[in-house]
Amino acid sequence: MRPVQRRQQGLQYGVYLLAMQALNFGVDKIPPATLITIIGQVLLYVGLIKVPWNAEEVCISAIKVFKYYDWNSFIVSNFEHGSDMHLYYNMISLILKGSYLEPMYGAMNFVTLLAIFSLGCSAMYAGLGYGLMQLTGDYGYYTQCAIGFSAVLFALKVLLVCEEHDRIHDVGGFRVPSKIAVWVELILIHLLVPQSSFIGHLGGILVGCLYCYTFIGEIIDNIIGTVTGTPIIHEEQFYRRRSSFLR
Repeated sequence: MRPVQRRQQGLQYGVYLLAMQALNFGVDKIPPATLITIIGQVLLYVGLIKVPWNAEEVCISAIKVFKYYDWNSFIVSNFEHGSDMHLYYNMISLILKGSYLEPMYGAMNFVTLLAIFSLGCSAMYAGLGYGLMQLTGDYGYYTQCAIGFSAVLFALKVLLVCEEHDRIHDVGGFRVPSKIAVWVELILIHLLVPQSSFIGHLGGILVGCLYCYTFIGEIIDNIIGTVTGTPIIHEEQFYRRRSSFLR
């Protein structure tokens, strides 16, 4: 999401709504790493985690990365949010995706994967911004700034599709096959929420595709296993998708 206003500290409607939805879902049913990640982002948004920046100051853009080497934005932009409802929708999505993936991978493997996806999404966002500027001559792609966890969530969405058996997804009232669900969601969000970051969401999808469908995923799995000491285990469906794509 593009940062359009200064974050207001304190509890807002979206935060209350998130708390109610988490209680309805069952806090005890949310895996620990997912829950801690959500709590951390909520505390950061409401200002209980004290940091020496405003959310708008750490939005990521290609110019910040390639010209000014702003590594602070590169790392933390994914965890800041521009509004309480932006935070709400992202954290609800994380509850659903984390509740499926974390028990499968284990808490430490899932946290490590989130960290790698976060860095990958930042790199992809900056790379797309620079590449589109070079391709189109539009300097706006180079300077467009964004914050939020949405890109990581799109990467997780691709991963979720790779792990599960083919089925029909409901995306905004449209019933579509799983293999195109993430692309339909990308287009719908761009049409319904034009201030959202299309480049960020697209970057998240591409990061997810690199992980699921290329040798890069195997390298990441090896890194995760080395860091945590526990191999990351995928469903058989995941390996079939990766091997069929690489043939």
